[in-house]
Parts: sequence; structure tokens; C-alpha cells
Amino acid sequence: MAGGWFETVAEAQRRAQRRLPAPIYSALVAGSERGATVHDNVEAFGELGFAPRVAEHAAQRDLATTVVGCDVALPVLISPTGVQAVHPEGELPLARGAAARGTAIGLSSFASRTLTDVIHTNAQTLFQIYWIGSRDEVLRRLQTAREGGAIGIILTLDWSFSHQRDWGSPSIPERLDAKAMIRLAPSALRRPRWLTDHLLRGLPNLTVPNMADPGEPAPTFFGAYGAWMQTPPPTWDDIAWLRGQWDGPFMLKGVIRVDDARRAVEAGVSAISVSNHGGNNLDGTPATIRALPSIVEAVGDDVQVLLDGGVRRGSDVVKALALGARAVMIGRAGLWGLAANGQAGVENVLDILRDGIDSTLLALGHASVADLSPADLVMPPLFPRALGVT
Repeated sequence: MAGGWFETVAEAQRRAQRRLPAPIYSALVAGSERGATVHDNVEAFGELGFAPRVAEHAAQRDLATTVVGCDVALPVLISPTGVQAVHPEGELPLARGAAARGTAIGLSSFASRTLTDVIHTNAQTLFQIYWIGSRDEVLRRLQTAREGGAIGIILTLDWSFSHQRDWGSPSIPERLDAKAMIRLAPSALRRPRWLTDHLLRGLPNLTVPNMADPGEPAPTFFGAYGAWMQTPPPTWDDIAWLRGQWDGPFMLKGVIRVDDARRAVEAGVSAISVSNHGGNNLDGTPATIRALPSIVEAVGDDVQVLLDGGVRRGSDVVKALALGARAVMIGRAGLWGLAANGQAGVENVLDILRDGIDSTLLALGHASVADLSPADLVMPPLFPRALGVT
């Protein structure tokens, strides 16, 4: 896909909107209910200011770090995202783009490409799982990750519990049969480049092969979703048990409260992601950057803390790191880059973030991302949200 270079993540989003059929773009930007959390995730970064220096700036800056067992060239990882119809190759261009820029990717259990396929393109792949089915079924997926060569596990517990969206949920078919194709044709015909790419290289895959039982066909997205809805939510004992089944890096994604962060440490996880599922969980949950400081203060010496949600600029990454995050994870921004220009668009987004991190470090007078601290920021008194503090 020849889309040309873009200079901001906002431009990647605009190009994604012009390129993608309306239902697909809507699925990328949607949040639960009125979208208050989606909005706050992004806008909260703008409430934080910087305290720059004017002399003795570092001539070279080091952006590399080590996070969840990965040596990465910049503190930005690709967050796991479920089955998507952005690109005919699914998650492969995301993985290749991340590898080209020296960073890792999280692959969802609900991805459209298999773990084996993705690891062939990026050895630094973490496998994300949901608590679906019995312990034996969850353990089988863990074994899939082990046999496939995943370097770590992401257990996601902040999935959407809300089905309502004030502007209407996009209509996603269970399978792309003739009836579905006829219904979706008007939207697809308005985006001829997207349609041509998929006709030439394969229609969107709405199955989830990483959820398939041995010897069985891959379930559809809605088949797996239905299994999740019928599964009782896990207990902290379940989480500790699962952690005991995996001897490598193990991240718990979805932590927003201090008491949950402490329980995660007790369960033995090696990292947590401060996340509200990009605003697709309980609307009205504060922005993740607001919850980050209290969680870092409570458990930052015990586990690595990452942030997921609302990152659109390199300066956003720096703000998260200054408040104690080891790295950030990006979901929508990477998918917008993918839509705008395939693998090159993913690399473009990562370059934008890298350059923004570097220039912000320069202004702050630091030689490394490891030197960042809260002293580099101007924080309004009422900015943080300390949830679950007893």
C-alpha cells in the first residue's frame, strides 16, 4: 500500500478514516457508552506540562530499555488487538513494523493470524490470553504459547463489560458469507483501495485461530466471545494458579486500582499494565495516566509498570515514563498507521513516537529515558486519581 509519509499520529488517523470502510473505522475508534474514558485517556496528557532546561543538554539520547523480558530500542510496544479487517495480512505487518523498529508486539488470542505466523516475523512476541473456559482450556492456550515460542504472557482482564455505545456499535458479521458481503458492499465500495487490496490478497478473516482446540477448526470471533461471556470471571487464586504455570514474563493487563495492583504482586506477576481497555470497559473510568502515579508508588519497586491508553505523541510517552512507567503500549495508533500505509505506516507511527521522545528528552536535558522523573513535569494538584487506596 503506497500511502506516503505522514508527520503525526493524528494524520495517520485521518488517512485511516479516508481509507477504511465506515464500520471498520468505527470499530477502531469506538468506546463504551458516551466515550468519556476514551476522551479522557487522550486529553489527560494535555493537562501535564514540562519543566525544560536551557543548557547542558545531552548531545545524544538513549531511548532503549528492557521490559517484560524484551530489549527494545524505544519504550513503546504494540498492544494486542483482536480480530481486525484493517489489512489483508492481519497482524503480520504490525509485527514486521515493530521488529523493524526494534520493539515487541503483543498478539491477541483473538488475532486473525496464528502465533506461529507472527513469531516468524517478530521473535519478540508476547501472547495475550483471556480467561475463557475451564482451567484445562486456559492451560491448553498457555501450552500453545509455550510451543509457539512466545517470550511472555499478557493476561487481559479489562475487556469490555459494556455493550452500549451512544453513537451505535458497528455491525460486525459472524462470517463473511454472501449475505454479509451484500449488506457490507455499499461501505466497501466507497473505499475502493481497501476493497481492491482485500480482493487481491484475501477477504478479512473473522475467525480466531489462536482459540482453536487441537484438531478443531478455528472458532469465529463471536463464537469465542460467547464462550467468554459464559465463563465465570477469574478469582485472584485463578490468577496466581495461572502465573504458576508459566515461568517467563507474565503481565496482568487492566489494572487501574492500587489494591488490585497489590493483589497482582501477591499473585506473582512480573509486570502490570495500567489499562482501561482503551475506553472499551466501564465508561467513566479515569484516564490511565491519572491512575499511574499512585500505582507506581504502591508497587513500582516490585513489578514493572506499563501504561496503555491514549498515547498519541512521543511527549505522551515521556510523561508516562516520568511518572514511573517502564514503557507504554499502543493500540489504535498502530492500527491507524497500518491502515494508512501498511507496514511502512506502522514504522512511520513508531518513528513519530521515537522522534518525539528524543526531542522531549533533549529539551528536558536528559541523556536517557531512565533519567526521567516527576520533577520533569508540571502536574495540576487535582490531576492524579488514586483508586482503591485503603
